[in-house]
Amino acid sequence: MERRKPPQTEEGWYVLHDFRTVDWDAWRDAPERRRAIALEEGIGYLSSAIALEDVDGDDGDTALFSVVGHEADLLILHLRPTIADLEVLERRFEGTALAEFTEQTDSYLSVTEVSGYMSEEYFEDGEDADTGISRYIQSRLEPEIPDAEYVNFYPMDKRRDAEWNWYDLSFEERKEYMSAHGDIGRDYAGKVTQIISGSVGLDDHEWGVTLFADDPADIKDLLYEMRFDPSSSRFGEFGRFRFGRRFAPENLRAYFAGQRVSTDPTDGKPVEGAASGHHGHDGSGHSGGHHHSDTSGHEEEAGTSDDADVRPELEELGVYAGKPHGEDIHAVVLYSEADPEGLFEEVDGLRTNFDHYDSHVKTAVYDTDGDEAAVVSLWQTERAANTAAGFLSDLPDIVRQAGDDEAESWGTMGMFYTVKPEHREDFVSTFADVGGLLEEMDGHRKTSLLANLEDENDMFIASRWDSREDAMEFFRSDAFGDTVEWGRDVLADRPRHVFLA
Repeated sequence: MERRKPPQTEEGWYVLHDFRTVDWDAWRDAPERRRAIALEEGIGYLSSAIALEDVDGDDGDTALFSVVGHEADLLILHLRPTIADLEVLERRFEGTALAEFTEQTDSYLSVTEVSGYMSEEYFEDGEDADTGISRYIQSRLEPEIPDAEYVNFYPMDKRRDAEWNWYDLSFEERKEYMSAHGDIGRDYAGKVTQIISGSVGLDDHEWGVTLFADDPADIKDLLYEMRFDPSSSRFGEFGRFRFGRRFAPENLRAYFAGQRVSTDPTDGKPVEGAASGHHGHDGSGHSGGHHHSDTSGHEEEAGTSDDADVRPELEELGVYAGKPHGEDIHAVVLYSEADPEGLFEEVDGLRTNFDHYDSHVKTAVYDTDGDEAAVVSLWQTERAANTAAGFLSDLPDIVRQAGDDEAESWGTMGMFYTVKPEHREDFVSTFADVGGLLEEMDGHRKTSLLANLEDENDMFIASRWDSREDAMEFFRSDAFGDTVEWGRDVLADRPRHVFLA
């Protein structure tokens, strides 16, 4: 008898979907003082959970949703490193005065998961796996709850009956099905972000799927399209679907008063004595991200300590290098050997979806005189950029991602210039002169000038160095200073140094 090969899996954070109904009769009959205490303790509990006061560091996330429809009024969604963390959170809520007016009518326990269907190389290569893929997978294992307005949750299984039995298929067949299924999801990048969590042995079904979007129709369209994919039509079995709308904990008062509540997670300020630090979200996917996609995320100081140290030096030289508290721009730069025009068509489709995220700055294809084109994607947070890298790495003929070379102790300096059209030729000529000086400098590896396919006056200089100090030696040189002075007349804006995500 042939034994089927299960895909390898790796687990990340544990997930609890805590569904609550409100005893509205008891709420209406309760004295005003008791209701005020319940709201204060409920807001304090949720603010504390969002601020991650229950864990060391910033591992995890929490969000609150109003459930529209049946069997629940509220959804408290927790992600934490361990089941023990979730168990404590569940008990702590029961200890609040607000819990006296609610009942847990349903819950779902699972753990974030990636499998060998996604990347066999990741499991086979271990520590030697491609850095871009590793970052993307890590964002799936430790996601952030996106800043999207709407949430959809459903559990699911793979069918096991006489005609269609998923577990009787070979690994290769299952992988082919999953690849085609994933192609549909990628078409909705930037519109719908998902968190996939495994629940075999943890709950009634095999997986939990949580979808986030700002337009509820995008979730409907995605699920409808997937119904026609064989992975779903032949092998998918689904549990109860629940739909909700996100709101800030502070707005519990408006919620219980029957008023319209704001969906902005940054609207509410914690009550006195509750957490003062709000778990920041970037609106990206990802997550998030996280994130959140992704596309939301923890508020984290951008760049490494070396990046932070270099800011004031570059600023003195007339180069904008971001601000010290998270307003920096982060770049993903991937190089492809594909035809630049064909590559642009692929990138343009992804960019349309990326534009749905507030944290997306721009994504473009830059051409060089060599054999490679560069895909540059700029984001307001590092985590959002890393999540985007997972999608961009699927572009045709990608050969490398800037910064992945372990021998590079400081990676690639990204310098962006917007040149006045009448001075473009002068700029290119001056770059050639400076390039000659660079070739003679210690620690310099390679510098290339790339032009945006859509705007030839948008220039990107990729410069690779052995170390941060080698690069700064050039920036401190008279040659660079003279170039900066000259550039004041030919550039439409200050040059910008972009940190690699």
